[in-house]
Amino acid sequence: MLTLAAALSALAASPAFAATGAFFSLHNTNFVVLLAFLLFIAVLVYFKIPTMVMGLLDKRAVGIQSDLDEARALREEAQTLLASYERKQREMQEQADRIVAQAKTEAQDAADKAKSDLEKSLARRMAAAEDQIASAEAAAVREVRDRAITVAVAAARDVIAKQMTKERSAQLIDESIADVGQKLH
Repeated sequence: MLTLAAALSALAASPAFAATGAFFSLHNTNFVVLLAFLLFIAVLVYFKIPTMVMGLLDKRAVGIQSDLDEARALREEAQTLLASYERKQREMQEQADRIVAQAKTEAQDAADKAKSDLEKSLARRMAAAEDQIASAEAAAVREVRDRAITVAVAAARDVIAKQMTKERSAQLIDESIADVGQKLH
């Protein structure tokens, strides 16, 4: 096929037809160049250079095709990895959302419990304060009573002392001794 293409191109060469004189003469440079070109093509065909060039081009094409296949495989692997990472990223985002929601729920529960504990603590403190107030009131009432009794006894002693005579005092002592004697026996 290459020889046919070379022969057709050699015959279709317009400068060779434009030369003056006999074309098939060794004095015609165009004819000599044509012969050299045909000899060059014949040597190339004889040593199977076109076949070797075609083999090298085929090897090159096979290498390029294998590189393309490898690149395609790498691309598919990269897409698979990308999809896997995107899926993992979505899962991690969902997990983070769940953790945040759970933390909010736990925080709300803790706030509710703290509020309840605070209310109970306030109730206990109010009860303790009321008990202290009641105890203070009772102590004040006892103190007032004790003071009133002390004052009343002192006043009664003063009154009795002013009204008491020696004979009346001796009589009360004798009555008390008799009363004690009866109660002891």
